[in-house]
Amino acid sequence: MFYKSTRNSNVNVSSAQAIAQGISEDGGLFVPSEIPALTLDEIRQMGDLSYADRALFVFSKYLTDFSGAEIRYCVDGAYNTKNFDSENIAELAHLFDGTYMLELWHGPTCAFKDMALQILPYLLTTSIKKIGTDKKVVILVATSGDTGKAALEGFKDVEGTSIIVFYPEDGVSAMQKKQMTTQEGSNVGVCAIKGNFDDAQNGVKAIFTDAATGKELADNGMMFSSANSINWGRLAPQIIYYVSTYAQLVKEQQIDVGEPINIVVPTGNFGNILAGYYAKKMGVPVNKLICASNANNVLTDFINTGIYDRNRQFHTTISPSMDILISSNLERLLYLLNGQNDAQIREWFGALAKDGRYEVSDEVKKALREEFCAGFCDDEQTKATIKEIYDKYSYTCDTHTAVAVKVYEDYKKATGDDTVTVIASTASPYKFSGSVLSAIGADAGEDEFDKVDKLAEISKLPVPESLAGLKNKAVRFDKTIDKADMKKFIFESLGI
Repeated sequence: MFYKSTRNSNVNVSSAQAIAQGISEDGGLFVPSEIPALTLDEIRQMGDLSYADRALFVFSKYLTDFSGAEIRYCVDGAYNTKNFDSENIAELAHLFDGTYMLELWHGPTCAFKDMALQILPYLLTTSIKKIGTDKKVVILVATSGDTGKAALEGFKDVEGTSIIVFYPEDGVSAMQKKQMTTQEGSNVGVCAIKGNFDDAQNGVKAIFTDAATGKELADNGMMFSSANSINWGRLAPQIIYYVSTYAQLVKEQQIDVGEPINIVVPTGNFGNILAGYYAKKMGVPVNKLICASNANNVLTDFINTGIYDRNRQFHTTISPSMDILISSNLERLLYLLNGQNDAQIREWFGALAKDGRYEVSDEVKKALREEFCAGFCDDEQTKATIKEIYDKYSYTCDTHTAVAVKVYEDYKKATGDDTVTVIASTASPYKFSGSVLSAIGADAGEDEFDKVDKLAEISKLPVPESLAGLKNKAVRFDKTIDKADMKKFIFESLGI
């Protein structure tokens, strides 16, 4: 298995090189040269395995330059009860008839990003050894809230690495900000920027692909890598929980092997739902992939029309991890749907950079509609959905998961599709306590941890220790910069 660049199909690198490098030098994203297949019998047999063993089996299909012992080291280090508060790693809650919540937030930072970012440090450090470099790895991260903390927690004090995270100063929840700004570790740095997530993401990508910056880093014995889902090592672990979930449903006799399911994903950067697409193409029986957006509905419009247009109002919402207008992982999907035509990808994404807009071909529009459905909802609808689920099922969900539930309800009304459905639940409600309490109709004042206590009283959910412990932690990182100063901040942090 080799990896190509979406912007240059002649690129041919190992999985270790793709993971270590993070992004191709031409600005493209690494994709596997082919999508490996799983048989229904293999999927059924995975039902009897632990999550770590399921991960080992799937990774062995993609990381063919890794030995079995190397993959075993990675999965056992990541997927255990030291890192996750559930032996299942990903919990499956039966919400109502034929509908399941895939709870991906039982890791150390209470968000789905832990599913990948607990294993990425193992994959990355193993990859660095395999490609034979002795450079220090500098990990750059742009975050809309959850990736930043998950990456910081995964890479803190990992030998041979430094990690620097940028977040939009007014674009994360109070709890997300507290998680990042109090981060422990001798090799971590955190900085707010004046702007939104897209500004942070564009800044990081520009620094990554600037040859002069890369040379300065190399001259100082360092190299860049990424913990964002532009890195294949971040995306590949997300494929596993969809394969695992299907195997689990079969094991629990909720579906027959071969019976299709729907998957609903609240997404802004398109990585989580793209992982579902890869799982489907590997052989997991998936009927529809339902893409749920908040008021920043650029993905909804794109899937429905084939026109990607970021020239629109940017909304700061109560589901901030989805406040994104440039969905990086869409590039991988379009490369696949367009027959790996790298010239076309360069044209479309060049137009996006220049004009903020592109339109795909009729063939790609047809393929999008065959694979995906899409919808969106605003903050008021999100809050109404949180209350509805709480009142009906005594189930408390966060603001992002509620977006997915609302979009799924709309889809089901419009289509009458009663296929068994899995909804990706992407964060603990405690990360957005104020918004969740407001939706339910409760008040706990202004203090963030009073809100946490009130939500615990109402929801009957235990407060994750990792969040409760933040209350008295001192803030370490309080700097805010202009987006134009990101490179300067990086070099100052690294002593260059």
